[in-house]
Amino acid sequence: MTAPSRPDIVTDLAALEAIYGAFPENGRLKETPVITPLQRRWIEASPFVLIATAGEEGLDCSPRGDPAPAVHIVDERTLHLPDRRGNNRLDTLRNIVSDGRVGLLFLVPGLGTTVRVNGTAVLRTDPELLERYAMARLDGRKLPQTVIEIAVQTVYTQCPKALIRSDLWNSAHHRRADELPTVGAIMAEITDGGFDGVAWDAAYPQRIADTIY
Repeated sequence: MTAPSRPDIVTDLAALEAIYGAFPENGRLKETPVITPLQRRWIEASPFVLIATAGEEGLDCSPRGDPAPAVHIVDERTLHLPDRRGNNRLDTLRNIVSDGRVGLLFLVPGLGTTVRVNGTAVLRTDPELLERYAMARLDGRKLPQTVIEIAVQTVYTQCPKALIRSDLWNSAHHRRADELPTVGAIMAEITDGGFDGVAWDAAYPQRIADTIY
């Protein structure tokens, strides 16, 4: 049975363009097929990037971070993102294996403008490459398990309106941890109390210290 149409839902591009107008010329002009020297400076200044992927199991958007640069520029068409330790769900990596399309959004602390990169990715495991992106620890050098290699297709800047509206970098608006539920409390909630959230939260600082790299 076909669902009834609703006049308040946009269902085609013509209707969308009637609301928002034509695609702006500046929007086309700012897009490049390679990383330019000035775009490079933004990417290299960014310690934090969001990576969006799509695959057979669904969609994912995950944070990645390292001392800047979080993502390393190999050349104007190639980026390397070392995959550091996380929750081991592997959502991003599963999607890359099954699909490969990625979108990156680079943030620089204190600045509103962001840089976006779209492309395709593969996972590399060659030892020399992993060694290149090792991080020092007290117990020795920690290598990433894979390096995400991104073939650049489009690069462009994103205007700062969203960060201006959110006032993201204003420390006066920072929240205290005790104002919101902890991860342990949320886990206890969704498991009907079968999860020891208090113990989880108490052990979390040491767990972070042990597994940050």
